[in-house]
Amino acid sequence: MKQRLLLIAITFLMVACSSSLKKASISSPNEAITVNFNLTEKGEPTYQVLFKNKVVVDTSFLGFEFTDAEPLKDNFEIKAFGTVSKNDPWEMPWGEQLKVENEYNELIVFLVEKDTERSVNIVFRVHDDGIGFRYEFQQQDGWTEALIKEEKTQFNLTQDYKTFWIPGDWDIYEHLYNTTKLSEIDALQFANHKDLAQTSIPNNAVNTPVTLVGDDGLHLSFHEAGLVDYSGMTLGVDTDNLSFESILVGSDNTDYKVKRQIPFKTPWRTIQITDNAPDLIASNLIVNLNEPTKIHDMSWFTPMKYTGVWWEMHLGKSSWDYGMTRDDNGNWVDTGEAHGKHGASTENVKRFIDFSAKNNIGGVLVEGWNTGWEHWIGFEDREGVFDFVTPYPDYNLDEVTRYAKEKGIEIIMHHETSAATETYTKQQDTAYALMQKYGMHSVKSGYVGKILPKGEYHHGQYMVNHYNNAAIKAAKYQVAVNAHEPIKATGLRRTYPNIISREGLRGQEFNAWSSDGGNPPEHLPIIAFTRMLSGPIDYTPGIFNIKFDEYKPNNQVNTTIAQQLALYVVIYSPIQMAADLVEHYEANPEPLQFIKDVGVDWQQTKVLNGEVGDYVTIARQERKTGDWFVGGITDENSRNLDLTLDFLDENQKYEATIYKDGENAHWNDNPLDITIEKITVSKDSKLSVRLAEGGGFAISVIRLD
Repeated sequence: MKQRLLLIAITFLMVACSSSLKKASISSPNEAITVNFNLTEKGEPTYQVLFKNKVVVDTSFLGFEFTDAEPLKDNFEIKAFGTVSKNDPWEMPWGEQLKVENEYNELIVFLVEKDTERSVNIVFRVHDDGIGFRYEFQQQDGWTEALIKEEKTQFNLTQDYKTFWIPGDWDIYEHLYNTTKLSEIDALQFANHKDLAQTSIPNNAVNTPVTLVGDDGLHLSFHEAGLVDYSGMTLGVDTDNLSFESILVGSDNTDYKVKRQIPFKTPWRTIQITDNAPDLIASNLIVNLNEPTKIHDMSWFTPMKYTGVWWEMHLGKSSWDYGMTRDDNGNWVDTGEAHGKHGASTENVKRFIDFSAKNNIGGVLVEGWNTGWEHWIGFEDREGVFDFVTPYPDYNLDEVTRYAKEKGIEIIMHHETSAATETYTKQQDTAYALMQKYGMHSVKSGYVGKILPKGEYHHGQYMVNHYNNAAIKAAKYQVAVNAHEPIKATGLRRTYPNIISREGLRGQEFNAWSSDGGNPPEHLPIIAFTRMLSGPIDYTPGIFNIKFDEYKPNNQVNTTIAQQLALYVVIYSPIQMAADLVEHYEANPEPLQFIKDVGVDWQQTKVLNGEVGDYVTIARQERKTGDWFVGGITDENSRNLDLTLDFLDENQKYEATIYKDGENAHWNDNPLDITIEKITVSKDSKLSVRLAEGGGFAISVIRLD
């Protein structure tokens, strides 16, 4: 290390003595990716990215606009630069794999503005699977605070890619993906789509991750990593010039989008670069760009499957609220109006506990347990509504937690904030302490509605800090956070591994009530190559009652039952919900067996095949047992997939139980048609599986003694 630092210091000295220096380059360890940095004649910082000697991001400009200072965009000179190479593997406490390779080469460019001597560093890290770069503002005389009006980071592309995108809404990510040419993106037109709850979308902006596929097989995905004390980044689209430019999420309450004390570092701007779709999923670029863990003991968190009081509310079988109103003093008073439909009763929760205990499912989520649900949505005065420690009269918290402990089940807490952030912040210590008292280690938080205080957005700096601070505080009480209506995942699970999962997409619940018919069959084959690249997803799979006519005759889940099983492997999360009602599982014991068997915490992951938006097959090896599970899903098109099981151990036999679409299966016409068969397989085995329209398959591969 001393020798490496000495070499860097020598490089700095040599560069500092050369006033004519304008360029610097760095390549990935395998030399497939190269980043070229350059100053124009005007002193404008630019960069260029090549993949296998072909330009994929052409000359693109870097800079900032401020509300109280002149822009940082030109008149720069390079004061010095340095390079470093690192190979820093690490282990996930839970995740898609145990060991993570983390090898990269880094270029640091030290820039100084000639007239003012303001300085900024630009750091490029080049991995074999992509690049990350960020700005670093070091302590400097006369400049102590940055009020950023806009970050001016460009990504100038070289072809009209097939692009998978959602609009750059500042409030929600719960949109269906569009698939268009880059030149055809029109987010404003999409903003009028009836599924959008908000219209806070700048002209032609998209949210990240946004994934692009070229005619030559090149795959790119643009996102960010290490989003801390900064605004989320959307990407403005210049359809004429085939270019992205950063648009930070703002606030109606300030004329700046980010306020930071100097020194500080921005999040990483990331580009995952591969020549095939499966390698996008296999990439660890996003987590690798984050800081190492700050929580060294995660033994209190156990990855698990869970059931819960949730889907029945979306179906309308039961309600979140109990039936209470406030008296003149602001106290909740029992009205007796909704008792018969209230889902979070002691009796009902015990049903889920019993079912989970019998079926190798470790947790039970309880939504609607606490007071406030009568006034949580559609109201302006939502601050002070929810109480995160007071249960409704028909929910005996002591009895439920005692019974769950007796059965070996963990209760998963639910905190719906109704986006009233000040109320939640004030109550967090009390709420987390209650969880700690009862031995609850996971909380599902929710932020439905427009953010309070008014003028803030879900993805601005204020909310980025709120989400992160909530998770950091939760860790002190040994609580893991699964956030819904969240800020996007940017790999912070490496630094704070109690950030276990999140929503941040159009989830399963849209199938229960969306007026547009729910998520189409192509939705999840897109999600696997877009949203899932950023981190774990709490999608709530496992719906067996596909057509729930008795509850919602105009809605259904738009997959086969075999695909619902496959999602436990394909869509990754360390917590996976068996989301359907107990009675629907008890009526289908054979497919239920896969949910009982499938793991949630993985030793390694292999992406066997896939094309963005069409299909994908993933195999994962469970850490605890060493057994393998395979899942494959397709869009609205049926297809045959050939699988080679060469990831299995040498000289070992396995029993494979295959859950696949039946001969007449179809996501709409016959979604419950499923075939289950058992065969003996080994490393040399090859399988051919037919996937029906909107279908899939799941395979448990269990080691034979």
